[in-house]
Amino acid sequence: MSTGIKKTLIALSISSALVAPSAFATNGYFAHGYSTAEKGLAGAGVAYSHDSMASATNPAGIVKVGNRMDVGAALFSPDRKYTASSFTGGGIATAPGTYDSDHTLFMIPHFGYSMKIDDVSSFGIAAYGNGGMNSDYKNVPAPGPGGTFGGGPAGVNLAQLFINATYAKQIDDKNAVGASLIFAYQEFKADGLGAFAALNKSTDPTKLTGNGDDTSMGFGVKLGWQGDVAKDVTVGVSYQSKMSMSEFDDYAGLFAEDGDFDIPATAILGVAWKTSPKTTFVADIQKIYYSDVAAIANPIEGLLFSCTDGTQSACLGGSEGAGFGWDDMTVIKLGYEWEKNDMTWRAGISHGDQPIGDNQVLFNLLAPAVMETHLTFGFTMPIDSSSEFTFSGMYAPSNDVEGPTQADATQTVKLEMVQYEFQGTYTMKF
Repeated sequence: MSTGIKKTLIALSISSALVAPSAFATNGYFAHGYSTAEKGLAGAGVAYSHDSMASATNPAGIVKVGNRMDVGAALFSPDRKYTASSFTGGGIATAPGTYDSDHTLFMIPHFGYSMKIDDVSSFGIAAYGNGGMNSDYKNVPAPGPGGTFGGGPAGVNLAQLFINATYAKQIDDKNAVGASLIFAYQEFKADGLGAFAALNKSTDPTKLTGNGDDTSMGFGVKLGWQGDVAKDVTVGVSYQSKMSMSEFDDYAGLFAEDGDFDIPATAILGVAWKTSPKTTFVADIQKIYYSDVAAIANPIEGLLFSCTDGTQSACLGGSEGAGFGWDDMTVIKLGYEWEKNDMTWRAGISHGDQPIGDNQVLFNLLAPAVMETHLTFGFTMPIDSSSEFTFSGMYAPSNDVEGPTQADATQTVKLEMVQYEFQGTYTMKF
């Protein structure tokens, strides 16, 4: 392939990753994986790197993947809905019935590039999406003017883009380390929450809902290690720092701490065992620290029972303002890879208890991130001596959480979701 065509593909890939929205909502709002090969293994790969997208999981891994560019996209389909019971109270309630969120198909591109600096070190760059607080309920009838909360059509959209620049080094014949500087960009909007302003539940009702897209930016780091600890056994560890983001000023009356919405830290520990010359078993355990971010972790009780006139810290936008009440999440990922007839095949399963408590369903009508199990498969096929195509598929079986809205003790709501995803990546090696 000519140099000009390669440069054009690089430019198109980066620009696509920058402008495309993300709609993942798998492990909370974190994707179950990033590299297409890793996604075929249920996202496991902190100890077993395949390509230049490996830096999204473990920056140490890119020192082992050589000179390459990986360009691809996912088609992601989340089918989310809620079912509300009848009610007799007088608080914030939603009309009884079952309501589906619109927009059930999203395209999310990704891009990775790695190059060897010398025999023991490499540099890489990757762009990929995260995010998943996405909902759009347009056909919910009364009370009020209709909509989930009686304030018209309701929904939110959170999109996140990460761009990381990575340096990795093989420090001896068994150990590699790496570090990434990560730039993060967030975009958010919310609609249909006017009922909370009418009830004096926000510190700034003008910055609560219906203000269009607002943006936020920040930086963080990811550190990683991979080491051969025994014959055919590699261990990997990575840690991504909590990322302090600029505030969503247009939603300072919605998110706790005047619109603050940081990105939580994550940690991953994993192992790769080459069970034969052509087979490999991988296992990761990932921790996502949602409890460190007030806008995500704060429960709703303070808003309902301590916020009376919009001035208390428990009101929306206040220092203790309600969030989504999410708990930390621990995810276990298992994958198996085998080679046959010039093809590499993959399968995997992951599981983690969803982060929403059954007493936190009210706000999570907007962010029903209830998925727990992911079943995956995939393959890599060579195209020619310097290129290949990798594919992965994911099915997340339907899961739900049900509980009282607490705003109206007589009403219960059940949140449900099922997901499908197909992702492909084209690779050029040079």
